[in-house]
Parts: sequence; structure tokens; C-alpha cells
Amino acid sequence: MKLQLALDLVDIPQAKQLVSEVESYIDIVEIGTPVVINEGLHAVKAIKEAFPNLTVLADLKIMDAGGYEVMKASEAGADIVTVLGVAEDESIKGAVEEAKKQGKEILVDMISVKNLAERAAEVDAMGVDYICVHTGYDLQAVGQNSFEDLRTIKSVVKRAKTAIAGGIKLATLPEVIEASPDLVIVGGGITGQADKQAAAAQMQQLIRQR
Repeated sequence: MKLQLALDLVDIPQAKQLVSEVESYIDIVEIGTPVVINEGLHAVKAIKEAFPNLTVLADLKIMDAGGYEVMKASEAGADIVTVLGVAEDESIKGAVEEAKKQGKEILVDMISVKNLAERAAEVDAMGVDYICVHTGYDLQAVGQNSFEDLRTIKSVVKRAKTAIAGGIKLATLPEVIEASPDLVIVGGGITGQADKQAAAAQMQQLIRQR
């Protein structure tokens, strides 16, 4: 089980500072969609160059032109690129094909997918590397989480690794660990804490103790 830090509301200098504080306790650093929108793929390049030993995920949430967008993210140094589960099959297949050419990985984000079990089985068969259940900011605000969704996709996925994102904090991490995803994605549970290093260290310790 790996720990991914999601960076969403930062610029490049802030991102570098934040990662430097928690680098020892995370496995993957995510350049979140808001950062990509504000800074472009320069943010991916900057973080990969500053922290070459970390795996870098570009949260592009690709909906179309999968092959091309994966190619551009790969050129910027991304190791993993995200595609939306609601995208057309051809877009997901194009992303997977390009990722394999580049030696990269694809994470499919299942945000807004209505029939999780059915779609998870379909994208699993397309050869993606990760399938991620994700409660977005707007649904977190009304108290939803992804724990049950994770159990749903784990019951059908045969090949891909599983991931969970959305509102995970130190208090809820034990419940997440119990559901046994391959990847735990945390944003504000680390970045919103006064002592970010301590929060990341405690989370990594819980994960390793499981």
C-alpha cells in the first residue's frame, strides 16, 4: 500500500516547499488538476526535476485525445497520468496504448461513474494500471466518502491496482486501510495540517503497520 500526496491549491514554489517537508513519508506526489490548470505541465516538470526519486502523477482527468495528452504528460516527466472512467472507451484505450509505449502508468478516476462495478470491470479489461474511487470536493462537502465504493470495485477488479481519494484524514485512515487499497491518496489531510510532516509520518506509519 502506497501513500500519495495530492497537491491542489498551490503554485510551483509552494508545491516544492510542501513536498520537501514530507518527501520521506510519501511514495507518490500528485500534481492536482487545479495546479495543472494554473501552472500547466511546467508544474509536473518542475516537481519531477526537484524530486527525481518520487513517482509523479499528473492529474489531467483526461476525457478525450487520450494518447496525445498522455504523451505530453510523459514528456513533462509524469510517471502516472489520470483518465476519467466516464471517458469513451477509445480515449481510455488510446491513453493505455501511449502509456505502455512511454513506460508510464494510467490511473482511471471513477468520479461521477454511475454503475461502478460494471465500469470498473470494463476499464480493468482495457489494461489500465490503477482504478480509483473518488469522492470529489463538492460531495465531500455534503458528507459523502468513498469507502463503500472501494469495496465495490475490489469485488470486480481482477488485474488493476485499486486506489481511493477524497477527504481522507488521519482519523479515517484506519477504515481505509482495512478496505486494503493499493494506493491511498491524501490532500488536505496532510496539506491542511499545521505540522504537515507529522501528519504524513503518522499516516505512513499506519500504512506500514497494517
